[in-house]
Amino acid sequence: MNFTFLHKNYVFNPFKPFAQRYKKSIFDKIFSMRTIANQDFSNRRAVVRVDFNVPIDDKFSVTDSTRIVAAKETIDHILRQGGSCVLISHLGRPEGKDPKLSLKNIVNKVEDILGVSVSFFPDCVGAEAEKATAELGPGSVMLMENLRFYANETAGDLSFAKGLSKLGDCYVNDAFGTAHRAHASTTIMAQFFNEDKFFGRLLEKEVKAIEKVMESGEKPVLAILGGAKVSSKITIIENMLDKIDHLIIGGGMVYTFAKAQGGSVGQSICEEEYCDYALELLEKAKAKGVEVHLPTDVIIADDFSNDANQKVCKVGEIPDNWEGLDAGPDTLKKFEDVVTQSKTILWNGPLGVFEFENFSKGTITLGEHITKSTAAGAFSLVGGGDSVAAVKQFGFEDKMSYISTGGGAMLESLEGKTLPGIVALLE
Repeated sequence: MNFTFLHKNYVFNPFKPFAQRYKKSIFDKIFSMRTIANQDFSNRRAVVRVDFNVPIDDKFSVTDSTRIVAAKETIDHILRQGGSCVLISHLGRPEGKDPKLSLKNIVNKVEDILGVSVSFFPDCVGAEAEKATAELGPGSVMLMENLRFYANETAGDLSFAKGLSKLGDCYVNDAFGTAHRAHASTTIMAQFFNEDKFFGRLLEKEVKAIEKVMESGEKPVLAILGGAKVSSKITIIENMLDKIDHLIIGGGMVYTFAKAQGGSVGQSICEEEYCDYALELLEKAKAKGVEVHLPTDVIIADDFSNDANQKVCKVGEIPDNWEGLDAGPDTLKKFEDVVTQSKTILWNGPLGVFEFENFSKGTITLGEHITKSTAAGAFSLVGGGDSVAAVKQFGFEDKMSYISTGGGAMLESLEGKTLPGIVALLE
């Protein structure tokens, strides 16, 4: 499937408008036309691709309903206008039809959050499914069975996508978490709706939040990248060097940089094969005028456990049998100055092993610094599984400007990759 289209004499990639200002106006015009705010859903039946891939315990209770709550604004908008919603989603990675992963298990939770009755249909394609959805009246909501009960979904099967398209007369994609996959429901089926395909409110917010960080955000722009491995963040770092003014590096990545600069890192996680790249990255950043901020001190432990003995030491002077598990006090003070002076902030990755209470101070303190900067008017975007988990765990959820719902999709956006689910709505 071709994810670019021609405009006059050049090819325009719709999800990469940010680095080329002269093309951005085209993206903005089409994007605006395809948001639900500019549509009339009265007496229309919208097939809404939501991301209800939520965690469920052994009693089939939803343990984190964030993604269901995130879809509520879009569904409410359609219902208020007198439309009906056919909700389609996947849940888990079933191999065939698995009752434990049936969306029937979450119907009650969806009803509680939406505040309306939600009917359930035990399939998602076929004549019976089409008949059931065709009978929906204005204000009605029906949740279809798990899309991934069919292998055709992840295969991006055209005939399966066509079958899904028959469930409604317009298509709304509100599942940013799957926008980086060219699956039948997230990408392929959009082609069957011509102009009647739209960004849901959540998807719209995600695109705008990323655009603000990557292109239009007020300077200084700061990226905070944590995580265990430099190798997992290479493409993000490379793509962001032209967009940011400051880069804070935290988490396990720190020790690869410390080792590269001739330091001793003890038992700390370290990708020695990326030491040369770490030095190259520092040179690239310097050449582009990006100031890189590395920890100066860390909290080290004599075992990888919450109850390990701990002490503070300089980042490149870790004894042989110790390992770095958190940022140190001098580092946190240094980072505070950078964070509070920044006007646009991306946070992707914790500063330490925050899952251990005794090594969570660095991540908590960083969250407090970002909260302070946000309250003073900065725009803060949090994305990536560990960062989002930390924000929720430590009570920062309502203190950030935006928290992304899509880990993989957001990371691929930051890497500068084209997201097929986004492009499909713009073609």
